[in-house]
Amino acid sequence: MIGSLRGIVLERSMTGTVLIEVAGVGYVCAVTPSTLAELEPTVQTYLYIHHHVREDAQTLYGFATRDERDIFETLIATHGIGPSMALAILSVHSPRALVDIVATSDAASLTLVSGVGKKTAERILIELKGKLLLSDLSAPMLNGEQMSSSVGNVREALVGLGYAQDEIRDVLRNLDASLSPEQLLRESLAVLGVSRA
Repeated sequence: MIGSLRGIVLERSMTGTVLIEVAGVGYVCAVTPSTLAELEPTVQTYLYIHHHVREDAQTLYGFATRDERDIFETLIATHGIGPSMALAILSVHSPRALVDIVATSDAASLTLVSGVGKKTAERILIELKGKLLLSDLSAPMLNGEQMSSSVGNVREALVGLGYAQDEIRDVLRNLDASLSPEQLLRESLAVLGVSRA
């Protein structure tokens, strides 16, 4: 099984695949749009790989970070989520955002993914409860300790203040999730106040 690739980017396709040459062999990998944007032709790259084997095909899925690959593998091990949907989910939500979505049962955020309706989103949330944990991610380090995400707590506080889920989602997506809960809440309220003014 292939677990990683280090080589030269030969081609990238707008359909979401890249061709990477490793020791004279070209490997085609399916990637998320964010990873695709980072892979410039002729540039050396390193990708974490999930080697997906079926009876009729073998497909390589490439990820810029280990967290992305790990979340992808958790998703495809979940009933009803295949590689295409898992890739679509990671194309919309980062691993950390997805953990927050599951922790707060934010079905509305999952429906932003193409092909995921309300019922599917609710089923995915139920399936992923307990499977996606913040501790699974390579969280930022502060004084040698992992920082826990404060986004979920801030989201709950903003809901309590009467803000709509779509407003909250748009604001939190554009803020630094590593801020303290107090800073994150302060900045969220500032942005929301301007948008409502």
